[in-house]
Parts: sequence; C-alpha cells; structure tokens
Amino acid sequence: MGVEKGLSLDEIKNETVDLEKIPIEEVFDQLKCTKEGLSSEEGANRLQIFGPNKLEEKKESKILKFLGFMWNPLSWVMETAAIIAIAAKGKGPDWQDFIGILILLVINSTISFVEENNAGNAAAALMAQLAPKTKVLRDGRWSEEDAAILVPGDIISIKLGDIIPADARLLEGDPLKIDQSALTGESLPVTKNPGDEIFSGSTCKQGEIEAVVIATGVHTFFGKAAHLVDSTNQVGHFQKVLTAIGNFCICSIVTGMIIEIIVMYPLQKRKYRDGIDNLLCF
Repeated sequence: MGVEKGLSLDEIKNETVDLEKIPIEEVFDQLKCTKEGLSSEEGANRLQIFGPNKLEEKKESKILKFLGFMWNPLSWVMETAAIIAIAAKGKGPDWQDFIGILILLVINSTISFVEENNAGNAAAALMAQLAPKTKVLRDGRWSEEDAAILVPGDIISIKLGDIIPADARLLEGDPLKIDQSALTGESLPVTKNPGDEIFSGSTCKQGEIEAVVIATGVHTFFGKAAHLVDSTNQVGHFQKVLTAIGNFCICSIVTGMIIEIIVMYPLQKRKYRDGIDNLLCF
C-alpha cells in the first residue's frame, strides 16, 4: 500500500474523500497511517491541521443576551411609546401607560429569550455526551488520553461501556452492539461489524474491538448534529417574511404618527395632553 496514493491531510479535512464508504484498506492509504497507530509527533502535527477533537462552547452573558431582545424595530416602537408616556409631565395615567408598555416589552423579550435559550440547552445536552477520555495507540503503546487529542488516523480501543470519542471505522474483531439512539433515534442498539462506521457520542453496549479514527470535532456526525441544533436561531424564509410584514407595519405606524402630530398641533391647535393621549392610542 503506497501512502502516495492518499490525498493531502487538508483535503481529508475538507471531506474530499468519503472515508465512511471506501474499503478499510483505502482508509489507511488516504489517512497515511497504519494499524500500529501514529507517533506522538505525527499526532501533534495533525492536531494543528484538524484542530482538537471537541466542540466549541459559546459563552455569553445571559443578561446581555436578554437585553439584546429589546433592541429591534418592534421594541423600538414600544420604547418610543414608553418615552412619550412619561413625557406628559408625569401625570398618573401616563405612568400607568409607561409601566404597562414596559411590562409588554419585558414579556416579549422573555419569550424570545426562553425560546433561544432552550435551543442552546439542547446543544449543550448533546455536547455533554462526548467522551472525556479514550484509549489510543501512540508510539506503539496503548495509553489513556484526553479524547481532545484524537486526530484522523489514530487507532483507538473500544470496549463495553465506552462512549465513542470520534467517528471511526471498525477493524478486525467481533461485532459490537452500539447505542446511537441520541444521534439517530434508533430505540435499540445496532450491530456494527468490522469495516462499519461508528459515530462519536454513541455508546458501546457489547463487545471489544479496535478502530481507526476518520473524523473528529466539528467534522463528526455528532459535531454536525450539534451545529444544526445550535444554529436553529438562524432566520428562516418564513421568519423573514414575518419580519418584512412587521417592518411595513412599523413604517406605517411611524408615518401615521407624524401625520397625526402635524394635524393635531400646527393645524388643529390641540392641547399637549390630548395629543399625547392620541399618540399612545395610535
């Protein structure tokens, strides 16, 4: 097997070749590795190319995230109405309007915050299933290491109870029983034979075997699923349509308020208080 047949590691990273489907012998060719595993030096070099075998956790202030939902066109209209309410010389009814508008603003922001936070919790729950440790063959010796150091081409050992640390192809040995329900929704453990692919985040329920790592981190089936869950807050086509309708309504309201101000004060000579009440009703 000439390693010159293989693609570059950058091409492997970009998933130029389908390592899940090709014969296991070709997997070793493409990954430029052997069943004796990688050296520590080669592992470190590949870690620079593929990155650590973990998913990034976005950390942000929940307070700032909540306040962010108060900064959008619809909230601007409500905030403007609140300012108009207290501009009426602080009289009783105006303070009631001010408080009422603020309550509506907080409720609207709370609903949006809870919905997005739930999506974030779902992604965090997926990430919690990642294996913290793994048994890997480096420099011809088996050792237990952090799963984060794994790279494509590593040889790992899997036994009963282990969480699969990365996407891999099984080598020679007895079939495994793998629980991958969290990833695929299958209710019962599935049988995986030598040559089959196993997914990061699934659990070994029966058997013991070695495997060659073919994908790590965000490039695993698990990583792609977590990314999809984490990106559910992206605006879809239907949401864009609703936003466009909302923006049209807001522009109509602002235009109507400007016309009403011109009619009430310069033309009809209304009192200040009457004008404020009309604007709030608008």
